[in-house]
Amino acid sequence: MNNFKLIFRSLLKKKENNFIKILSLGTGLAVGLIIISKVFFELSYDDFYPDADRIYQIQSHAIVGNEEPNEFGQVSGAIAPGMKAEVPGVEVATRLTYMGWDASFFTPDKKRYTGTFIMADSCLFDVLPRPMVSGDAKEILSRPLYGLVSESIAEKMGNNVIGQSIQLDNYPGRIITIGGVFKDVPENAHLRYDLVISLASITNFMWDGTQNWVGNDRYLGYVKLIPGTDPASLTPAMRKMQERNQPMEDLKKAGVELSYTLSPLTQLHSDTPETKRMTLLLSAIAFALIFTSIMNYILILISTLVNRGKVIAVYKCYGAEQKDISKLIFGETSLHLAISLIISLFLIFCFRSTAEDILSASVYSLFSLQTCLILLVVCIIISLIIGIIPAYLFSRIPVSSVFRSLTMTKRGWKMALLFFQLVTTTFLVTLLIIVARQYDVMVNDNPGYNYESLLYYNTKGVNNNERQKIIDELRTIPQVEIVATADNLPFNFASGNNVYIPNNDQELFNVADMYGADENYLTLMGIPVIEGKDFDEESVSGNDILISKKFADKISALANWQDGVIGKEILISEHQQKNGASRIIGVYPDIRLGSIGSEDTRPSVIFYSNEPASTIIVKLKDLNSDNIQSVYDVFKRSFPDKDITLSLYRDSMIKLYSNSRRFMNAITIGGIVTLVITLIGLIGYTNNEVNRRKSEIAIRKVNGATLADILRLFLKDNLWITIPALICGALAASIAAAKWMEDFSEKAPLSPLLFISCGVGVLIIVLSVVCLNCLQTANRNPVETLKRD
Repeated sequence: MNNFKLIFRSLLKKKENNFIKILSLGTGLAVGLIIISKVFFELSYDDFYPDADRIYQIQSHAIVGNEEPNEFGQVSGAIAPGMKAEVPGVEVATRLTYMGWDASFFTPDKKRYTGTFIMADSCLFDVLPRPMVSGDAKEILSRPLYGLVSESIAEKMGNNVIGQSIQLDNYPGRIITIGGVFKDVPENAHLRYDLVISLASITNFMWDGTQNWVGNDRYLGYVKLIPGTDPASLTPAMRKMQERNQPMEDLKKAGVELSYTLSPLTQLHSDTPETKRMTLLLSAIAFALIFTSIMNYILILISTLVNRGKVIAVYKCYGAEQKDISKLIFGETSLHLAISLIISLFLIFCFRSTAEDILSASVYSLFSLQTCLILLVVCIIISLIIGIIPAYLFSRIPVSSVFRSLTMTKRGWKMALLFFQLVTTTFLVTLLIIVARQYDVMVNDNPGYNYESLLYYNTKGVNNNERQKIIDELRTIPQVEIVATADNLPFNFASGNNVYIPNNDQELFNVADMYGADENYLTLMGIPVIEGKDFDEESVSGNDILISKKFADKISALANWQDGVIGKEILISEHQQKNGASRIIGVYPDIRLGSIGSEDTRPSVIFYSNEPASTIIVKLKDLNSDNIQSVYDVFKRSFPDKDITLSLYRDSMIKLYSNSRRFMNAITIGGIVTLVITLIGLIGYTNNEVNRRKSEIAIRKVNGATLADILRLFLKDNLWITIPALICGALAASIAAAKWMEDFSEKAPLSPLLFISCGVGVLIIVLSVVCLNCLQTANRNPVETLKRD
């Protein structure tokens, strides 16, 4: 009981700097713990499914000609049900395909909503189950033009949704009846959707490829294995399934080697290089933050050793043993940690919207029961660290301290703790500068075309006459420079097709298919034609194509076309049945497809479209709000029932790098918090040193030392730990940055000057704090100081 009284009384003692210790520890814990939660959130994807350890995604493994092997998670329509029917060990299988991300849909009373649509077979919830709020999922997903909605969508629609009909903007006239409601898919799912349409409806929306064994590989296939089944043991059976159903000889003649593997569901997200890199770096940031907070707490606590030495010695005079002192200090630190945790929870609550934006997950999802248990273990470890070290140091204070001045300063401990804080600060500050430079490179990169002043709108679901009418009207607006249409924009994912030469079954390579574009597309995008000619409305035909430079080089080498590619005919799968052979009329430079962090490096091809393509692109003479409004008004007059959202091309390019921006923001917050905590520790350490040496300073001044001499004395003390710390921090940042940037196709240069500049910046801040903290004592009258002593 006495110990409890002493512990609580110590909270209010000014000389022990408890407020600073607790606040800095609480702030560091708030940021550090929420980053740790994000790391475990990323590593826990899909583990909420029952029997998650038995669920696998079917992966395609393809080799075309001499190309590098390509593995991807999409298969043809018949593969998943084929696995269930012909591969022993498969308990159940399902297949699905995306219908639209954040797609707009409306009810008969014209109320509009948005959600992500998928189309799935009746076994979806047998493999990837979700609890049903109402309805029988299997029965509903067996009925054409029926579907399920999530609980959150049902709430937005007024809850009483069973039997209601909806239509997608992109598929007008196809009426879907809602038959059931399922619980929302959790945020840590690699496959997230809001509405499920039965796969039995597919002929109402698109070409039916559900029975295809080869090609049309737009489906995601999943299987659940019988308990105890080793997925590797199914390889021979899967090969036999292929041999029974796929034209293996034809594929071999075409130079295609196709096989399938099973990838564990719980590793689909966590095993991606991006997730691994991100979790590794976030772990490093969280460790740096918490480590700095702990070091700072211990540093300030040890700095009070001189003031508390006699008190501890008096306790010992009254019979307190070392274990009693240890219990007292351990109790104090435990109380401080408890208050710090309350402060950290309060800070997380106050800044939860910022945290959710940066971490792309709700706080509710981040702090699951499993994650909270892990954080509890982290807090126990912190409690042991901040309790054991001070308890050991304080328990060793000698009883003689009562009778003479305490000479124990523990300066070595304090310098070591300060050194580690400076290392972590330099690490985060340098990493922040590198990430900011890389982000600047990405958002201001030249992808090979000019996207400034561009607006676009996808008119999928609108007929050609309506499209042409709106295009004609847009061309009459004086503020519009040019209008073009295209099926696919360069930053979007491009489907793949294979290239052949007529009268030769050999598949040469796979290309990124940009599908159709009109004669104005290249001019609008600022893409020059470097060989041949552009699409020309007067002379071009429906089977004419433009190919990229990489495409031209590749096919020239494979086909031995020494006289160039212009005028040559080739076959491209998916298009050959409709258009026959395609004629190459021009070559354009290679442009960036996708993003810098996920670039599609395949050759590309653009087909001529003699009808308006789905995406209308408008180039303004001057990009300002009035001109954008003029274009918007035209769309709104043409489609009064639609929610018109004109997209700025530049904004779309910036959104490609939203993950990098969030990562930069996380480092910014971590770096600022770490820097502040380190400076608090530095101020505490300097104060302690100044007070300890104030008599020495006074005597030096009496003997003629100037202000500069006094400051130099303290700066030299700090430099011998600061400079090595800066070097260590910069080295750690260079390693982390190299790891983070390894998959970017364009990288910001990491010059030695950058690391030196960051180090000098931190050094200036540290020395400035030391100087400001010493000035008062250095300017004090030495006679008064010596009198007081």
